[in-house]
Amino acid sequence: MTMGRLIVAAMLVGPALAGCTANDPTFGGAVRSNYAVQVINPEPRYEGALAEGGDGARSAAAIERYRTDKVKKPATISTTSGTGGGSGGGGSGGR
Repeated sequence: MTMGRLIVAAMLVGPALAGCTANDPTFGGAVRSNYAVQVINPEPRYEGALAEGGDGARSAAAIERYRTDKVKKPATISTTSGTGGGSGGGGSGGR
């Protein structure tokens, strides 16, 4: 009888332990999704479009201006918001 009870107990406990394994088909799906979002295209095809700064004549002209100290001045940048004063924590604190 003892052997029969062990077999019955094993048959009842076995399926419960099988639920602890990682047989979920979506297991690791978040990692695969994040990886796919970050790797857009490992071998992009540039169909005749030059990358920025890819024109050899323009690059050579820029290097020549640098060597002869005739670099173009950058354009002035303006903003639509003024400067604001922040509230600092340097007060006397009621002394």
